[in-house]
Amino acid sequence: MAKKKKKKLPKKKTLTPAEEARRIAKLTKRGQSECVEVRGSEIHGRGVYATRDIEVEEHVIEYVGNFIDKEESERRAWALYEESEKTGGAAVYIFNVSKKWDLDGDVEWNPARLINHSCDPNCEAAQAKKRIYISATRPIKKDEEITFDYGFDADSYADHPCLCGSPKCIGYIVGKDHLKKFRKLQKKAKAEAESVAEE
Repeated sequence: MAKKKKKKLPKKKTLTPAEEARRIAKLTKRGQSECVEVRGSEIHGRGVYATRDIEVEEHVIEYVGNFIDKEESERRAWALYEESEKTGGAAVYIFNVSKKWDLDGDVEWNPARLINHSCDPNCEAAQAKKRIYISATRPIKKDEEITFDYGFDADSYADHPCLCGSPKCIGYIVGKDHLKKFRKLQKKAKAEAESVAEE
């Protein structure tokens, strides 16, 4: 049987300092929004707030950053995990964009990275081609904090406590698509704790 040739990723073009500055300036401009600003947040350090009323389905802000391949994305994710093990905190800013690429928004010129999770969010992250937009899912009032569902899976829910303060808060940052598994894991953990207590 003939071996399949491994596809090589195209070599990333090295930009001159001037080209890199232009690229960042362009992305910085795309990542700005007149309808939000960054302020202190009770949820987690800093957050993003509406500076005016925002209508449902309105684009609030674009989530910008650097494209990285899946291998680099995995490397960064493990580095963040190791950091969280040591310090108790490490933020994840990576969005899945395609089969080959992710978008890492961990850059100063991406204010959208400061949008906090909520169990009852007012926005969602929507993809259009290779661009990520944060869009309103309901009308948002001026001075309301912008939030969206981070979509975290349930496997390591205990590592991600949620402080959103919503009446619908489940206590952990778990995506709505993973709630069924989350409830099963919680039930199992409770049963194990009760079993140990009885011994």
